[in-house]
Amino acid sequence: MKFDNNKRRLFKKKHKVTVTNLLPWIQDIDLFVNNCTQCGDCLNSCPEKIIVKGDGGFPNIDFDKGECTFCGHCADVCNEPIFVPTTQQPWIKKAQIGVMCLAYQNVYCRSCSESCENGALTFQIGLSAIPQIDLDSCTGCGACVAPCPTSAIHIKAAE
Repeated sequence: MKFDNNKRRLFKKKHKVTVTNLLPWIQDIDLFVNNCTQCGDCLNSCPEKIIVKGDGGFPNIDFDKGECTFCGHCADVCNEPIFVPTTQQPWIKKAQIGVMCLAYQNVYCRSCSESCENGALTFQIGLSAIPQIDLDSCTGCGACVAPCPTSAIHIKAAE
């Protein structure tokens, strides 16, 4: 059964489904909401098992479960016209570090940088080592999210 966003509008003030972390290669939220059948094929095809059912049964990426390797399996298995070609950039998302980061409390922690394969996370040396993100190197894969002990890192649209 296909999700009917119009019925949901009766019960919510928001007129849109909340999709926290769209899958890679989805660039049009309206196209996604109107055409995704919530079949679960993308969930089952993800080798990292980071795609979960979110609001309305729509697939979301849960970076607390791991990183996106941009393998393209989710886009390849989908029969609906919701993905752009996987030859394009998967998304324009980057890691963002919040104030809960232990470094801002003068606690030594390098969990995020140790998990970043691209080396996008480095630490400014000083009284306390403050994390710096090289936005050109960050792919928004989310490898740094799960290891963070304070959940201070989020993957968001680049500003």
